[in-house]
Amino acid sequence: MSNLKETFLDELKDLYDAEKQLTKGLPKMAKAAEHPELKEAFETHLEETQVHIERLEEVFSTFGEEPRGKKCKAMQGLLEEGAELIEEEAGDAALICAAQKVEHYEIASYGSLVAWARLLEQDDALELLEQTLEEEKATDEKLTEIAESAANPEAGEEEEGEEESPGNKRSVKPKGAATKRKSSSR
Repeated sequence: MSNLKETFLDELKDLYDAEKQLTKGLPKMAKAAEHPELKEAFETHLEETQVHIERLEEVFSTFGEEPRGKKCKAMQGLLEEGAELIEEEAGDAALICAAQKVEHYEIASYGSLVAWARLLEQDDALELLEQTLEEEKATDEKLTEIAESAANPEAGEEEEGEEESPGNKRSVKPKGAATKRKSSSR
């Protein structure tokens, strides 16, 4: 089990650095977001991330370790990708995608730490990590909701084009489909 403990602590250091990096990236994403709900989601997640860092510090403490990070190259790359999207003014949909990549990385990392804390019978650490894992999953779900509604300017337009089809199933007529047919028959 000592090897698992070393692996756990190594991943803990990586995740600690990842969360610290994220505190620098989220304000930039919030500033670049156009939709108020997305901006608010980034700001809320920044506050949560600061709590996540505090929890990770508590986890270090349960192992008798001083909190310290190990450069998380994965988070660095994900945040660089997000920064490029901001620079390119790629829009909210692209920002959501970048943010969800970050969330999925965090979910994978916290998921492993949760499993290992359980195997190591570190109940205090387990409880803290599970709490953060659930918050990361909730953030990911919130980003999906925003992607499907508020940050999708075409969502409202599609609803206007809905029509009944045989079998009472709903289908969406692409916006401008009727116009294209008319113009091609002229």
